[in-house]
Amino acid sequence: MRIDEESEGVSASRNHLVFAYYVTGHGFGHATRVVEVVRHLILAGHDVHVVTGAPDFVFTSEIESPRLFIRKVLLDCGAVQADALTVDRLASLAKYSETAVVPRASILKTEVEWLTSIKADLVVSDVVPVACRAAADAGIRSVCVTNFSWDFIYAEYVMAAGSNHRSIVWQIAEDYSHCEFLIRLPGYCPMPAFRDVVDVPLVVRRIRRSRKEVRQELGIEDDVKLVILNFGGQPAGWKLKVEFLPPGWLCLVCGGSDTQELPPNFIKLAKDAYTPDFMAASDCMLGKIGYGTVSEALAYKLPFVFVRRDYFNEEPFLRNMLEYYQGGVEMIRRDLLTGHWKPYLERAISLKPCYEGGINGGEVAAHILQETAIGKNYASDKLSGARRLRDAIILGYQLQRVPGRDMAIPEWYANAESELGMGSPTCEMSEKSSLMNSCTEDFEILHGDLQGLSDTMTFLKSLAELDSMYDSDKSAEKRQMRERKAAAGLFNWEDEIFVARAPGRLDVMGGIADYSGSLVLQMPIKEACHVAVQRNHPSKHRLWKHALVRQQAEGKNPTPVLQIVSYGSELSNRGPTFDMDLADFMDGDQPMSYEKAKKYFSQDPSQKWAAYVAGVILVLMTELGIRFEESISLLVSSTVPEGKGVSSSASVEVATMSAIAASHGLSISPRDLALLCQKVENHIVGAPCGVMDQMTSACGEANKLLAMLCQPAEVLGLVEIPGHIRFWGIDSGIRHSVGGADYGSVRIGAFMGRKMIKCAASAILSRSSGAENGPNPDELEDNGFELLETEASLDYLCNLSPHRYEALYVKMLPESILGETFLVKYDGHNDPVTVIDPNRNYGVTAPAKHPIYENFRVKAFKALLTSANSDDQLTALGELLYQCHYSYSACGLGSDGTNRLVRLVQEMQHSKASKSGDGTLYGAKITGGGSGGTVCAVGRNSLQSSQQILEIQQRYKDATGYLPYIFEGSSPGAGKFGYLRIRRRPCVNPNE
Repeated sequence: MRIDEESEGVSASRNHLVFAYYVTGHGFGHATRVVEVVRHLILAGHDVHVVTGAPDFVFTSEIESPRLFIRKVLLDCGAVQADALTVDRLASLAKYSETAVVPRASILKTEVEWLTSIKADLVVSDVVPVACRAAADAGIRSVCVTNFSWDFIYAEYVMAAGSNHRSIVWQIAEDYSHCEFLIRLPGYCPMPAFRDVVDVPLVVRRIRRSRKEVRQELGIEDDVKLVILNFGGQPAGWKLKVEFLPPGWLCLVCGGSDTQELPPNFIKLAKDAYTPDFMAASDCMLGKIGYGTVSEALAYKLPFVFVRRDYFNEEPFLRNMLEYYQGGVEMIRRDLLTGHWKPYLERAISLKPCYEGGINGGEVAAHILQETAIGKNYASDKLSGARRLRDAIILGYQLQRVPGRDMAIPEWYANAESELGMGSPTCEMSEKSSLMNSCTEDFEILHGDLQGLSDTMTFLKSLAELDSMYDSDKSAEKRQMRERKAAAGLFNWEDEIFVARAPGRLDVMGGIADYSGSLVLQMPIKEACHVAVQRNHPSKHRLWKHALVRQQAEGKNPTPVLQIVSYGSELSNRGPTFDMDLADFMDGDQPMSYEKAKKYFSQDPSQKWAAYVAGVILVLMTELGIRFEESISLLVSSTVPEGKGVSSSASVEVATMSAIAASHGLSISPRDLALLCQKVENHIVGAPCGVMDQMTSACGEANKLLAMLCQPAEVLGLVEIPGHIRFWGIDSGIRHSVGGADYGSVRIGAFMGRKMIKCAASAILSRSSGAENGPNPDELEDNGFELLETEASLDYLCNLSPHRYEALYVKMLPESILGETFLVKYDGHNDPVTVIDPNRNYGVTAPAKHPIYENFRVKAFKALLTSANSDDQLTALGELLYQCHYSYSACGLGSDGTNRLVRLVQEMQHSKASKSGDGTLYGAKITGGGSGGTVCAVGRNSLQSSQQILEIQQRYKDATGYLPYIFEGSSPGAGKFGYLRIRRRPCVNPNE
């Protein structure tokens, strides 16, 4: 339901009503919009009790009425900020638990008593969860007014902190479920916990004084350019300088500390200054995105230069709204802190924000609240339940990450047909032929072969469209994504471009045992990353304006610059572009250390993704001694979904290094390239992954499993997938990260186990042999002196056979051990990419046992693939997958979603339909680093199997609300693909 700006207003003739209005403790933005709704309720003659932790002046400066009652109570904490731009996710959960979870029973008791005492007619929440539950317990209706809800925001924090915190999200969702309906504000996030929704216009504060009056008060002439700095507190350790502003500009500073000294061209505003008036008197605003800043910038048509805030998922939705109405310019954090403001400010004042929608949302919302309080029913559908709500949280959180979201109206709910993979084969063949013709018309292919890959053809087509976009006025269209605009000016189209392609991978067998030296079997999937690279002399390089200004400010002649555009930034809140002077990689006359590089890329989380791409250059400089004397333009476009455990990061690294190597004439074998890419991920990104991901992406071949012994990376060959066998990947929708705590702790546990086994073997040897008498043959009769010597110097845990582990070491390993205890007794675990936390408890038995048995299972799986086609063969293959899956769970790397998918495969396998004829599905397992991600399933290569996979997909959606992505099919690795060297064909005018 939508109620637009043509509201009948808030009638003063209604009964005198009492409203209890709860305001979240997250910043002032919520309080400032609440003011506008409360103002209209009071004008209509009602009493409003505001429950808030915000200062009184936020309300009393706007509302002077005996009908306003302020109760200073904080019932939630919002997001805890480490500084003005960074949210501390773990601290946020801890603070919420302390504020709202631990004292929950007493909070509910107190609020119910208070609501009863004031005789509240309606409870309104923006957007305090427990307020809805308290209202229900008191028998009072409740309504929420917001653009986001805390279950959605905290879902990401829970994924970072671990599943033990998920009860926080479930409780918040359940509290919201007691709300009658949601009054939803523009720029909204997915909020699946609410049963019904009413949309209203922007809620913004009114302007009290004109631009002229404000400037006269400040003594600023009308022709002076004025920017208002609005961060709600400035980044820690930040010192403003005169040279930050273009000559002749002035800056109004909101929220500055009393002790802060400002340069003469910066003016500090009082803490209780009425910000809307000063915004309307300014030419543009510089700040962080929040509902208050965005809504008021749009309402006052004030261009907004914004810097991304880390780990707050409200932001991308507001940013899309801001950019849709041509009101925003993104500034990278590095330029904010170093004072390179000029190009952004000049760009901002050239904008013409075009929002023409309603701005009377406060009045409209107040009218709805009044009507609800006297008995009107706005809700149209009350069908809901706790289980459905809980599953819907994951639906709402995950669906923002899949392709298909529009700039203004999210379209995640419309992706079902494409994800089911349904379509006409004839149509697909026709489209592929059309694409092939289009590619050869657009580009002259000087080297390489498209190999009939439709995704490569699509990528080249998108490159050609960039050229036409750069030469036309299409880039001014409202809906054009910023990343496409940036990419349009990236290349010199008359010069050669190099294109590489690298696929993701499906972990069929081996998984986390790779770092313990296991045999692994991996399949390159059809989804892949494409990277286009062009070299340019610095004098010919098309620099983005802020990069050009940076070089000019430093008094430099044109120097080599790296410029990167990455598609898909809107699907995960990160910047679409990255640039740096290549000289920044140097520390004196040597490349900077990997540790310094890791810190360099970590300083701005919205651009941390660039470590996967730019890190390739540093590794080539460090390991191969390459020096890059020319500028590099680089475009990254990947269809490998992030966070699903199918090596999206490895595909980016491998494609990037392949393209850079080709463009610079470097000859690197696929194996060596994969090992170099692993260094990027281990040392610059900081993810402790093994090498199988990069090896598969680089060395794999279509419809074959790459067999590799990870000691460290010996490719044993390619294993043909028999024609009667097929593998599928089914995404659980639970985000996976090898950089997460669970993966790292299991890896540490495995290396601890190896160290303990080596020490145990050495101890047996020392007891059984002496310098004078030599080994005691009686004591070593069963163990074998040579075996013990080998085990005392065990390089890889997988070189220990299962029977030796069971016979000698299983009882010696503790189930778990405190990090400090281990370090005191064993000194270290000899893993160069993980660090033991002395205060953390690590599992040992399960993490050590898993790779020992997994290596044996992989060998058996490989042998079975070459055996005769039979039901026994497939049953044995499936059983090995199941064993692997439950071994992951024993390590603590399982998840509810992947367990559910494996159970669905088992139910399908043992159903009457499968037993009555030839079985179809035979087994499944979690893949990669575990803790979510994708499940690998094995079955017969038949239509019935594909139908069963689709049935599992639908049943999973029915149970969880999330429609899994199905990975089906294979494609060549980067080595097999090679590279393309292309040049744009000159456009021919048909009229000439």
